Amino acid sequence: MKTLPINRRSFIKTAGTASALIGISGQLALSSFKSAGISNALPRWRGFNLLDYFGPDKPKGNSAYATTETDFKWMADWGFDFVRIPMAYPRYIQFDRTKDITPKGVLNIDWKVVDEIVHLIELANKYKLHVSLDLHRAPGYCVNAGFNEPYNLWKDEEAQEAFKFHWEMWAKRLKDFSRESVSFDLVNEPSMRENMNDQFGSRESVPGAIYRKVVKETAEVIRKYNPSRIVVADGNDVGSSVIPEITDLDIAQSCRGYFPHYISHYRAPWVYKNPDTAPMPAWPGTFEDKHFGRESLETFYAPWIDLVKKGVGVHCGECGCWRETPHEIFIAWFSDVLDILTQNSIGYALWNFRGDFGILDSGRKDIQYEEWHGHKLDRKMLTMLQKY
Repeated sequence: MKTLPINRRSFIKTAGTASALIGISGQLALSSFKSAGISNALPRWRGFNLLDYFGPDKPKGNSAYATTETDFKWMADWGFDFVRIPMAYPRYIQFDRTKDITPKGVLNIDWKVVDEIVHLIELANKYKLHVSLDLHRAPGYCVNAGFNEPYNLWKDEEAQEAFKFHWEMWAKRLKDFSRESVSFDLVNEPSMRENMNDQFGSRESVPGAIYRKVVKETAEVIRKYNPSRIVVADGNDVGSSVIPEITDLDIAQSCRGYFPHYISHYRAPWVYKNPDTAPMPAWPGTFEDKHFGRESLETFYAPWIDLVKKGVGVHCGECGCWRETPHEIFIAWFSDVLDILTQNSIGYALWNFRGDFGILDSGRKDIQYEEWHGHKLDRKMLTMLQKY
């Protein structure tokens, strides 16, 4: 997964408490999938996040995350049908990169890079993989630090207009791609924070009325070009909480598969200022005097399951475990996560395909890799994913 910045207070809150059950109403006119008697308004897509356009700047030299057509073939051959492309909008605009971006610069589209992204979508579709296009960094907001935004998406009208401008651009460019081929995930892991360059700064919920305004207006802009386009909103509180304020809209919601963080982000340097202070994980296990196991996962996902039962589409847009978590503990925990999601018709996208969280070239030190066409394959992990 990306560098998910989260301070100690937010980390303990996320690890130690589950979202309260919320009574939710609403109906989505989306395709359904039935499993164990539960019907999800979204298909139970299963696949991976691709990091080609994840960073605000183009990588120097050959990127280890560059997706190839062979990658798509392997995904399809292994039984997967979904990829999510988290994008940082600065990657596909033109501006003076020696200076902080200006509001005017945010609107200067680099059509050459847009065409590259469209080509990646077309390659994925060639292998029957649905593509979720996501703004990981949107004008005025990103869960990551490392780039100076000129305004705040949740506070400034100019940022919200720029946000709609970008999604209108994508809606128009992809208007002829079917709903089965492409969906739009509006903004990755929303939260409120004053200093967006403070990697460890405090975070609060986006006020529900503001989140509703942003996603409602943006969905309306998108559907001017393709009325059937599937639109997804990531959960509030960095993806962990359902959004009751939008359940009457034709908008699906995306949860996360990182709870509890002391398992999924063990020793991650963007979580711990000193990774050596990270407590050794266990599953089931205890952290900060709280017990975690299958029951705590069921409690955490209960609001999302209730959302499905109420007719709102739900998908787990990101999930997985950083490479430092002992592999046996990761497998035990993640099997429970995926089993709960699967029993409730909720699909998932692993962060990522190749890299620190992935099934290929993860750099884990405690497993026996299988040589796979020049890559190192975590066969045990792949087998687990294929089970769900």
